[in-house]
Amino acid sequence: MNLINIINFSSLDDQRGSLVALEENQEIPFKIKRIYYIFDSQKGISRGFHAHRDIKQVIICLSGSCNILLDNGFRRERVQLDNPKKGILVEKLIWREIHDFSSNCILLVLASDFFKEDDYIRDYTEFIKIVNENV
Repeated sequence: MNLINIINFSSLDDQRGSLVALEENQEIPFKIKRIYYIFDSQKGISRGFHAHRDIKQVIICLSGSCNILLDNGFRRERVQLDNPKKGILVEKLIWREIHDFSSNCILLVLASDFFKEDDYIRDYTEFIKIVNENV
């Protein structure tokens, strides 16, 4: 399984400016139940530091840039998001950390389910234990 699953979005109407349309079960490979965005992140602050038991997400950097670390419990990979025509698919049971937000970074997240605190794994040791139980 690839840790970094890049989704390239088609841009429409590039003569007047770019327009990217995203539809569930099309460009986004699941039904979208929650949308949120992160902006005005303070310099030196990182976010994430969790995994989800069942929720899948697509993360898109609409403006600026950030670095994302993905970890499946066996290996880690990093990717820089800096193009609104690309997103990454983050499957369930993938630890994520988001670092190095540029001052103008706007990060959009599309999720396959509503917020559920019990879906979060916020402790890395617990995450490794759950991953090993699911091998």
